[in-house]
Amino acid sequence: MNEETRAPLVATDQRTQRPVRADHLLIAEMVAPSSRVLDVGCGDGALLELLISQKDVDGRGVEISRDNVNACVARGLSVIQGDADQDLSGYPDKAFDYAILSLTIQATRQPKVVLENLLRIGHRAIVSFPNFGHWKIRAALLFTGRMPRTPNLPETWFDSQDSHLCTIKDFSDLVALLNAEVQDAVAFNSRGQRLAIKNSLSLQNLLGEKAVFLLSPREKS
Repeated sequence: MNEETRAPLVATDQRTQRPVRADHLLIAEMVAPSSRVLDVGCGDGALLELLISQKDVDGRGVEISRDNVNACVARGLSVIQGDADQDLSGYPDKAFDYAILSLTIQATRQPKVVLENLLRIGHRAIVSFPNFGHWKIRAALLFTGRMPRTPNLPETWFDSQDSHLCTIKDFSDLVALLNAEVQDAVAFNSRGQRLAIKNSLSLQNLLGEKAVFLLSPREKS
């Protein structure tokens, strides 16, 4: 089976000479130039820097780790300390063009509430996450009977902050429950290659190691 459609998404940050995460590159493709962006759980600010340099966005960040916030501020980024589970309710409706959550939703305590807030705060929401339905994870559970450890999920179950791991199908069900519209969805493998199965949710769920969804609130009739 031909699993890939394109060459791997490979790029290097010219400032740090470090590789850029594949989901960050996919997210950057989805963001329109000169947009207002809120990056929730922005970590060290790598995605914000990418969006500012490539798309000239007006970027803001929210990050729970004080050390990461300090590192972002030292790099000239507009980032405040905050908790996605508690602090998003204070943002006004449609304050940003995009509200982004990259590889973070599985670590939140209330993923449904967090996603509701993203869809309320942004005209569009972009969410990336590791896919717990990938075939390697299924095989590890089947043959070892233990929580799997993979390059995408490297921590032991008792050290991991990922309390709400989900599959691509699970996330799609949540999107439907919130009556949101999927404008784009991309599954990709560990090499950053997109899968040639865009119209098959079951195959994305089986072969995709991570996924990125571009969402918008459905217009009320």
